Amino acid sequence: MGLFSFIKNAGKKLGLGGDDDAPDAEAVRKELASHNLGTDQVQVDVVDDKIVLKGEVADQSAFEKAVIAVGNTLGVSKVEAGELKVAAAPAKEPVFYTVKKGDNLWKIAEAQYGKGKGAKNNIIFEANKPMLTHPDKIYPGQVLRIPALDE
Repeated sequence: MGLFSFIKNAGKKLGLGGDDDAPDAEAVRKELASHNLGTDQVQVDVVDDKIVLKGEVADQSAFEKAVIAVGNTLGVSKVEAGELKVAAAPAKEPVFYTVKKGDNLWKIAEAQYGKGKGAKNNIIFEANKPMLTHPDKIYPGQVLRIPALDE
């Protein structure tokens, strides 16, 4: 676990560069901090179009949200989080889903959790806050975290 792929030309634009330009480390740090995920102990480096996260987060949720918060940035194709540690427990392999054209959270919930479980879409929405502000505001290429169901 540690290297996660994203679509380079999809996501939030940070800074003044062109669409294929990776943002600078300071812009990524500010974006990560803006979500209040408890990432104060996280160091951010940019290597070409890859973001490298190092340090410690409180729990698995903060780990996964930190990865998608910086990965869903225009100009970023990979996030390396091999040196990002989870304080509460050993990090599990996260489940991420890349949104395709025509997707909505209901369809994604059924695809990930099984037929008839589309109503679980609110779990996916809640798991991706504060990066998602409305359940209908997802876009192709965006990467979402898919939490396990507590059944």
